[in-house]
Amino acid sequence: MKSSFLCTNCGNITSKWFGRCPECGEWNTLEEQEQIPQPAKGIKQNKVKSFAPAESSKAFKIRDITYSNNLRISTGIGELDRVLGGGLVEGSVVLISGEPGIGKSTLLLQLCQSIDASATLLYVTGEESVSQIKLRADRVGVDSERLFVLNETNIGRIIAEIKAVNPAVAIVDSIQTMFDEDYPSAPGTVTQVKQSALHLINIAKESGISIILVGHVNKDGAVAGPKVLEHMVDAVLYFEGDKQQTYRILRAVKNRYGSTNEIGVFEMGDAGLREIENPSELMLEQRPKGVSGNCAVCILEGTRPIISDIQALSTPTVFPSPRRMASGFDYNRLSLLLAVLEKRLGLRFSTQDIYINVAGGLKADDTSCDAAASLALISSLKDAPVPENLMVIGEVGLSGEIRSVFGIEQRINEAARLGFTQIALPFKAVGKCKGKYSGVEFIPVRSVFDLLKLLGI
Repeated sequence: MKSSFLCTNCGNITSKWFGRCPECGEWNTLEEQEQIPQPAKGIKQNKVKSFAPAESSKAFKIRDITYSNNLRISTGIGELDRVLGGGLVEGSVVLISGEPGIGKSTLLLQLCQSIDASATLLYVTGEESVSQIKLRADRVGVDSERLFVLNETNIGRIIAEIKAVNPAVAIVDSIQTMFDEDYPSAPGTVTQVKQSALHLINIAKESGISIILVGHVNKDGAVAGPKVLEHMVDAVLYFEGDKQQTYRILRAVKNRYGSTNEIGVFEMGDAGLREIENPSELMLEQRPKGVSGNCAVCILEGTRPIISDIQALSTPTVFPSPRRMASGFDYNRLSLLLAVLEKRLGLRFSTQDIYINVAGGLKADDTSCDAAASLALISSLKDAPVPENLMVIGEVGLSGEIRSVFGIEQRINEAARLGFTQIALPFKAVGKCKGKYSGVEFIPVRSVFDLLKLLGI
């Protein structure tokens, strides 16, 4: 039997092995697979499997198409519903991925307990035995009469069981362990992942069953397998967090039925995952007082403002080239801010090792955190603590100016609710906010020079 080599990144097939895929240019992505022998001419060939619905296809005018207003099923987990856009959509296929041991299976098992009482569920596991699932269920308090558990990796048998049980929600853990016996390649290969997912998507669209797929990740943190898998499903969720810490963040990177800007925050404990409905208060509980290099920052994740602490540390370097490290903050943005502060304020960061971190494992991706990061850097260099009740909002330009950002009112509301009495804003935004908030002093800032005044320098 002849062999071919298939790229796990783009799906390109070549007749011989290359260190670098000639199609997408990725290194070490070609894997050997056996080719299915083609029958000789004149021999009757078997019909190719069809994934089309049983009924004949028909085109409709868009104005004639009707749909139910109750398309969503609440999972019973508020943070998960927030990320999904209000709950699971009937007939949708959701892919959830994350590092091993991060809590994907635990979250989905808890979903089976909290979902609508009238919904039947099927949990298909290809990695664990049914006794292992039962052990985890007892630990997290899952004991639902509506939950069925199936230990199977053959996609044909799984489809047959889905049709027999007819659940409202089916969970497949994980898609990389499933295989179609009509294809000789091993489970986890591009062909098997695509075909298995295609079977499940087909049954979801036919019957209106919501299907949740668990996906492995590769060493880069992306979903393992072909990129086309993410295009095929309706929503892609990433479960993030450091396994050494208790906090977990659920983030949507694709959602056909809702926003991709929302996040869900959980805390991992002995009894499973617990929702964090007010993450701002949790992030500020361990905030240090009277220490330089710390500044409160408000990160807007979709419609949710989250206040955390941005921490900077500046120490004299012992290396010819100063060290720069960023955790939760964009490294290139850090380099830009350091250049602006050194050029406009004359601060000597070029002789300092710089470390910057966003507390709580959050990511400060938007430019609204520029001013707070700059103030934290200046505070650490000058060893001058930032006032505890002060928050800074604004983008820093290359000329040193402080620019306005979106979502200022949402950030101010959250800061005022948590007791911040001083908020430094771009001067153009101060006029819109004065008089709306009692007990809050708004400090206009035009450039990075005004940041020095906040520290009394």
